[in-house]
Amino acid sequence: MKIALFQTKLAWENPEKNRKFIEEYVVNETQMFDLLVLPEMFTSGFTMNPQNVAEAMNGQTIKWMQSLAKMKNCAITGSLVIEEDGKYFNRMVFVFPTGEMEYYDKRHLFTLAGENQKYQAGKQKKIVQYLDYKFCLQVCYDLRFPVFSRNVEDYHVMLYVANWPKPRISAWDALLKARAIENMCYTVGVNRIGLDANELEYVGHSQVIDYLGNIVVDCESEQGIFIYELDKTTMMTTRQKLNFLNDRDAFEIC
Repeated sequence: MKIALFQTKLAWENPEKNRKFIEEYVVNETQMFDLLVLPEMFTSGFTMNPQNVAEAMNGQTIKWMQSLAKMKNCAITGSLVIEEDGKYFNRMVFVFPTGEMEYYDKRHLFTLAGENQKYQAGKQKKIVQYLDYKFCLQVCYDLRFPVFSRNVEDYHVMLYVANWPKPRISAWDALLKARAIENMCYTVGVNRIGLDANELEYVGHSQVIDYLGNIVVDCESEQGIFIYELDKTTMMTTRQKLNFLNDRDAFEIC
């Protein structure tokens, strides 16, 4: 399984410009990959003006994701603003090469920015199966809440998409590593770079961390597509050898 992290700047509240830029970058990438991971709110940046950019699940960006996934014969995931029944969701959509989709609505809304006042929180954890891997979908602020993401489903990869700003980037680095270690899974975090309309600076630090907490991909602050091949066989052998997940606590989330 080859996973591609796309660390990029985002044009503020301009879905068309962001789609065009991402497509040009992806089409020109000559290396093959199975899954492309885009940042949180990749069509707009982390906006609290959902009415300016919201789309439906049959809207232009979803159709674009389906078309690009078929063209590159890969899955694509990232979050965007979706409107349903008069409510807005920060929704992480996972599009398969066939065009089929699954999605996860961000559960932990970022109250510091007022996200909870503009968006509807998701309720359900989402595990997606693709190419013999199970992926746990998570969005940005979810990273701070380990109980919700605890690996009780024996998933193989945790995916975080984010707009995580520079002043708190040390927490991003530390928590991604913690999630990988405690869940004995690959943890992939894709953050944006650049400035947004609120003058917040984003410095990336997108990365892949293996099941023992080793950083195997570090994008630092560079723009581009970074590809890494996951090794499920070695991960599962290590899990069986160490047995840490066998000692996890049983619990239910209300």
